[in-house]
Amino acid sequence: MLDDTLQTMKEKIASGGAEKYHESNRQKGKMFVRERLKLLFDDDLNIEDAFFANNVDGSLPADGVVTGIGKINGEQVCVMANDSTVKAGSWGARTVEKIIRIQETAMKLELPMLYLVDSAGARITDQVEMFPNRRGAGRIFHNQIKLSGRVPQVCLLFGPSAAGGAYIPAFCDIVVMVDGNASMYLGSPRMAEKVIGEKVSLEEMGGASMHCSVSGCGDVLAADENEAIEFARKYLSYFPSNYRHLPHREETKLPASFEKDISELIPKNQNAPFDMYQLIDRLIDEGSFCEIKKKFAPELITGLSRIDGRVVGIIANQPRAKGGVLFPDSADKAAKFMQLCDAFNIALLFLVDIPGFMIGTKVERAGIIRHGAKMLSAMSEATVPKISVIVRKAYGAGLYAMAGPAFEPDACLALPTAQIAVMGPEAAVNAVYANKISALEESERPAFIKQKQEEYKENIDLYRLASEMVIDDVVQPDQLRGQLMQRFEAYQSKNVTFTERKHGVYPV
Repeated sequence: MLDDTLQTMKEKIASGGAEKYHESNRQKGKMFVRERLKLLFDDDLNIEDAFFANNVDGSLPADGVVTGIGKINGEQVCVMANDSTVKAGSWGARTVEKIIRIQETAMKLELPMLYLVDSAGARITDQVEMFPNRRGAGRIFHNQIKLSGRVPQVCLLFGPSAAGGAYIPAFCDIVVMVDGNASMYLGSPRMAEKVIGEKVSLEEMGGASMHCSVSGCGDVLAADENEAIEFARKYLSYFPSNYRHLPHREETKLPASFEKDISELIPKNQNAPFDMYQLIDRLIDEGSFCEIKKKFAPELITGLSRIDGRVVGIIANQPRAKGGVLFPDSADKAAKFMQLCDAFNIALLFLVDIPGFMIGTKVERAGIIRHGAKMLSAMSEATVPKISVIVRKAYGAGLYAMAGPAFEPDACLALPTAQIAVMGPEAAVNAVYANKISALEESERPAFIKQKQEEYKENIDLYRLASEMVIDDVVQPDQLRGQLMQRFEAYQSKNVTFTERKHGVYPV
């Protein structure tokens, strides 16, 4: 009889909230939390903690959150997952305590921590118990900050992440948002209208598309929940369980085959656009690119890949988007990605084709110097193997930001047609000879400008720079992958301390 009672209670708790809430979710294309977990893990949750939390209140099964340990790609991870059929996934005192405890487990076991978020935020009725105290909701964020860089933290956002709860995704390494359902905001549209008189839709205020393309708070826009879960499984395959280990090396795959080789792909004209994705595809193991922040600041490409089976983080200028010029957002994008890779022992490859940082009143007011300094700091502090490849051009501070020679890359390579200079020939001649050019007859100007540009090109000749040891090698385009394979193999034992101090004072 006792066993029957226990089984009945377990089944009731495992079924979540009332059927009407399940049906509402189904109409929105949302899965039940336990269905999500079955898809996410190799064999569902192996261990579930505090299953009976708040069971004396029949309306709050598991107190609206599932916590436990399971395996993804054969490796153990910890998880917390909101049940939006229970009070819209809102947090009570026991909800918060469950989340804190699984974070503490992740800390002790040094396992990745996943957050499956679908929550309306705090239960106002429970605020005294769950909001202000030492093990209140603030402790969740405190723990996230402690876990940051120690273990991978991944947020899958299936629904809302409201008010203070929005900081769960903010403190994660990566945020995957489901288009149409996911949102995060500090104040709801209704609150914005009431408090500041702004009328705005939920999508405009904090929708998935907005955050993945405008604010940069979202990293990956998933079409549906299946795609979000599939991405999370793929993403974790690039990472070790914690900072103490190297990422798992897989069997080498050749790059995909293309009609054009690298030498045919890259235009000789430094200003002609070309698609950097095509170069990336010719360098990496086929099918291994996992892009992060694709829709945000597309002038810079960031993503995880494999070269010779080894995990490599790629930072690449994209000439097809704003000429590959760096803006405040792209500098931030690069800084976060480099910190992520460095934290978990992932080597970095810089593919450089950059005219420099953007200039003008708009970007200066947006703090481009501060944002650029943030990028340089993250790049400089990274102690993992770093290789920079000058694909076509590296002008001005763009050379510095993309791991130029002064910042101790393990190697600075260049393709034969590459240029390194304070600025391009056209801009340089105009800067130096503007008065002289304006004083000439109009018919004389083209010849004079061309002559000075040719003199400038001779001054920045690549082989002269190689002679001065600015670059470590000039590599034929179709030998570049082989060079990268050899060098990443050689540099894998790199072990350096950047500097001795408590911490830097960052230009944030």
